[in-house]
Amino acid sequence: MAEPEFSIKETLEKEGADAYLMTGDIHSADIYYATRFLASDAFGYLQTGEGKEILFISEMERGRAELESRIPEIRTLQDFGYMEKIKEKKDGALAYAACLSELLSEAGAKKIAVPYDFPVFYSNFLAEAGFSIVPVKSPFRKMRSQKRAEEVEAVKYAQRAGEKAMEAAIELIRGAQEKDGILYHEGKELTGEKVLSAIDHALLDFGCEAEETIVSCGEDTSNPHGTTAGPLRANAPIILDIFPRSKKKRYFADMTRTVLRGEASEELKAIYEAVLAAQEKGLGMVKAGVTAADVHKAVCDVLEERGYDTYRSGAKVGFTHSTGHGVGLDIHELPGVGENSAVLEEGNVITVEPGLYYPGIGGVRLEDMVLVTKNGCENLTKLEKNFVL
Repeated sequence: MAEPEFSIKETLEKEGADAYLMTGDIHSADIYYATRFLASDAFGYLQTGEGKEILFISEMERGRAELESRIPEIRTLQDFGYMEKIKEKKDGALAYAACLSELLSEAGAKKIAVPYDFPVFYSNFLAEAGFSIVPVKSPFRKMRSQKRAEEVEAVKYAQRAGEKAMEAAIELIRGAQEKDGILYHEGKELTGEKVLSAIDHALLDFGCEAEETIVSCGEDTSNPHGTTAGPLRANAPIILDIFPRSKKKRYFADMTRTVLRGEASEELKAIYEAVLAAQEKGLGMVKAGVTAADVHKAVCDVLEERGYDTYRSGAKVGFTHSTGHGVGLDIHELPGVGENSAVLEEGNVITVEPGLYYPGIGGVRLEDMVLVTKNGCENLTKLEKNFVL
């Protein structure tokens, strides 16, 4: 049998396992990556050492799976008497686990590799049924880190949507009027909620959505993930961090801009220039074969040379997080760009997002998303960077 497109034979051989089994639903990036199928209810995926792949779903989803999934062999719960098992066991989870057991037996698998997040209930049931269960690091996570052409296009689509949403947010702030240190839009206080709403509406026009978007102003910006409820202030930094996902294509993008409406202090201007310089240094370092740690070190070096704190020296303020992360079917995925041993590879999509955060002053973060290439990177973020509006 020919190896499947997403072969995990090496992992199975390393673990001495007969098969790899995972279950998940619409929220599981790995199972979507492996099957290209989405369902609200949990379903299963099995790959054997011989390269056989099976999609395990309810009968109700069979027709759609035949049209949408990349997996040629589809088995359903009804093939294994699911409804009868529910009547017998009076428990849907027990019935499902029993069906999994029969699926594995039919596939001739005894030693089963499962991901770290495999449900413990199913694991215990299968162990009691005589299977050997081996938790392993997901073989698909590393595979997902190197994007194929169609994946890059999906990320780019989400990024264009994110940029339109960022433009809408920035224009709202740019057009605001100041009164007593507060920003106003059409006679009403311009609030973090109002900006969030503008972002959400812009994303919806592109069939995208974003959860936990950051709109942060003033003192709140000294917390990297701080948010502001209520009015936005003039003469204070405003961090806008948008990580949209295409509802249809399922891929994320990620970007951050920091803006200020009014007059910026010299201290804030210097912080912004330092973050911009550090980001440019980091972006210039990115290429296949370079370690993530070297990119992170270069960013920290620039900030420290300008007199700012970084967490590598134990500081609790200043640059308090890693330089970036992979982006794809999850907003945070491999490779991480920080103090780790990861080596950047062609096809990685990563962020470069240095920031400085000081209580009493505020924070600044700039984030671009890039595609790692053999000799450098392609910056997928086209939106300009302007601090003072």
